[in-house]
Amino acid sequence: MTIYLPTLKQLQYLVALRDHGHFGRAAESCFVTQSTLSAGLRELETLLGTTLVERTRRVVRFTPLGIKVAEKARRVLRETEELADLAQAESQPLTGTLHMGVIPTIAPFMLPVLLPRLRRQWPELKLHLREETSQAACDALHRGQLDCVLLAMPYSCGDVDRADLFDDDLLLAYPEGEAPAQPQIAAGAIDPERLLLLEDGHCLKEHALAVCNRPDLRTGSTMLGTSLHTLVQMVDNGLGMTFVPEMAVTAGILNGTSIKVRALETAERSRHIALVWRRGSPRAEEFRMLADALREIRAALASPAPAASARS
Repeated sequence: MTIYLPTLKQLQYLVALRDHGHFGRAAESCFVTQSTLSAGLRELETLLGTTLVERTRRVVRFTPLGIKVAEKARRVLRETEELADLAQAESQPLTGTLHMGVIPTIAPFMLPVLLPRLRRQWPELKLHLREETSQAACDALHRGQLDCVLLAMPYSCGDVDRADLFDDDLLLAYPEGEAPAQPQIAAGAIDPERLLLLEDGHCLKEHALAVCNRPDLRTGSTMLGTSLHTLVQMVDNGLGMTFVPEMAVTAGILNGTSIKVRALETAERSRHIALVWRRGSPRAEEFRMLADALREIRAALASPAPAASARS
């Protein structure tokens, strides 16, 4: 008996529709017309002898089986891509396309130094960067939309391998005139009524609360910031105090402000920056090479001049 198997193109159409929930947007992402995508999906349904997607004028609704088939198709496509990656990594490491996720509390402070150096070191590497919150980046990694993620740990990112890069101290940022005279501050001295934190979804908030080991800060603090730059402006305007990563201070986030920073008086006052990738990825050796380069780039970010000025 002849068995007709789905084509990779049909599986790609199905996954795109699952991701976008809209025929037009799914077609755009696949660089085909909507009619082509729709016809390809109908062929897939005919081949499998079942309905995968219920179509109405307003809603695209996957059947329970359609959901299962789409997730299986996603894994098949990822395995196919990794087959090509395996051959490329063996012959020419760090060439071709690499999709990397970077969280918002790292991206603005490392990328300006990261990108020029990587271009010089690996001119054939086409690095596509996507700034995402930690959870969104990890989800995209396991969907195959990202190859690796520059992440702050600890964070549960699923079944991944990682290369630890460096520790990044968390500093307390005070408005002008409010910084204590001593260079280090005990966690118990933090006023929860004056503490500003990032909104939910940013792992920096969880890391800051973890190093303080004070559950009351979670309920007492005013969580208003949508970004680290927003929090810095709020602190500079006297609305409270916040945590800033040392890499951000070194990169100049406090330039043009009157903010002063102080270190935390605790042994565990750092978040741990790491590069993570899917366990079993055929590009693991490439990612370790990339991690080595990122450790070297860290040295370029370690100039103490901006941070020393802010600490005075």
